[in-house]
Amino acid sequence: MAIPPVRRKRLPFVGLYLPIVVLVIWQAVCSLQLVIPAILPSPLEIAVAFWQLARSGVLISDLKISLIRVVFGFLLGAGLGLITGAFAGLYKRFEDVVDPSVQMLRTVPHLAITPLFILWLGLGEWSKDVLIATGAFFPMYMNTFMGIRSVDAKLFEVARVLQFNRVQQFTKLMLPAALPNVLLGLRLAIGVSWLGLVVAEMLGSSSGVGYLILNAQQFSQTDVVFVGLIIFALVGKLSDSFVRLLERRLLRWRDNYTG
Repeated sequence: MAIPPVRRKRLPFVGLYLPIVVLVIWQAVCSLQLVIPAILPSPLEIAVAFWQLARSGVLISDLKISLIRVVFGFLLGAGLGLITGAFAGLYKRFEDVVDPSVQMLRTVPHLAITPLFILWLGLGEWSKDVLIATGAFFPMYMNTFMGIRSVDAKLFEVARVLQFNRVQQFTKLMLPAALPNVLLGLRLAIGVSWLGLVVAEMLGSSSGVGYLILNAQQFSQTDVVFVGLIIFALVGKLSDSFVRLLERRLLRWRDNYTG
């Protein structure tokens, strides 16, 4: 008789415990004047700066611009990475032609190629979108490729017995088996897209949250810098949580260890 797994009761909002503790300690340190506000403003000062920027409309405008850039760049890069990784995983000859170049380009840092994109594409939106897309491409390519190549070869024997054609093999066998890796690549690509957005907006932009941070740094507005960082953290967490929700819905058939 199988023993049912013991499920521990999860505490409500347990993920908020650590941030709240950090905020309380942070506010206490600032209230005791143990640090200079110009170096580390208190959470209350950051909240006031956040409210002022939101009320003036500057924060909403810059956030909207940044979201449009990161969504377009992510879709472009992740889409190409998914298609290229799938072809490399499915066809050995395609891998032999494409994979060495991809692995070589993957090691080039964002900061190294940003000046080149600016020279080629100028300071307009295309240089930023391409930079973000470049960052999103590689994790999506790698995880899609590895997901397809990690499919158990015995499953193909079952597919031959069931007389699956090539399309059925891909949709009913390879894609479900590779889906965990694809979704992992999606999460990594989203994170790298936000990193690329910050680099793009700080090096060649006059709008966006990254530019807001850079402009605040030039005028020693540390509280505004923290506002921009918190915005990136919150939006990044929301996008990551969305992908995790997809994982729970699409991978319900898996029986994994949950700790």
